[in-house]
Amino acid sequence: MARYDKGHRDTTRRHILDVASSQFRESGIAAIGLAGIMAEAGLTNGAFYTHFASKEDLVRAVLLDALERRAQKHKDNLANGLALETTIRDYLSPGHRDRAASGCPTAALVSEIARHPKATRDAFTGKTCDIIALMAAQMPDGSAAERRRRAISVYATMVGALQLSRAVNDRLLSEEILENAVEAALALANGCARGSRVGVPVRP
Repeated sequence: MARYDKGHRDTTRRHILDVASSQFRESGIAAIGLAGIMAEAGLTNGAFYTHFASKEDLVRAVLLDALERRAQKHKDNLANGLALETTIRDYLSPGHRDRAASGCPTAALVSEIARHPKATRDAFTGKTCDIIALMAAQMPDGSAAERRRRAISVYATMVGALQLSRAVNDRLLSEEILENAVEAALALANGCARGSRVGVPVRP
């Protein structure tokens, strides 16, 4: 019986995480209340506190979970020998743009995370560093410091372009933003591999 209870608890917690993650990414953290999350999950409000101490605790758990899943995609790409270009084109695609609820949590939530408590930002920062390191490992050529620099530039380009493509209400402009961002990200990953940024020091 105890084993069943533990399994049921874990399954319920996972369900709440999945529902909250989708709602946060689709509509924003501030716009979503606990009552709406629990109603969508088919659970009572009281059941929430069996699994999370507060909404902020849930936000941190969602970020850690969603970013770890995103990092796992990078790990899988590395393990399968996929080029960074594949990652860039998949990220900056109309399909990803149109699926905010299941897409990158950074692009969906980063502007809000900046206003959250230190513990939440610490969790986000740690996972972001993991993703940058994984992207750096996919970079062609260069020292470790150069690959890290390029990975940060590429990741920032990808996240910003995806956000902008979602914000504009002109479909053609949105697609133009994505297409040009792919080109820019690939140039950063490959064209700058020989240290073409004159006068900009490379972080040791």
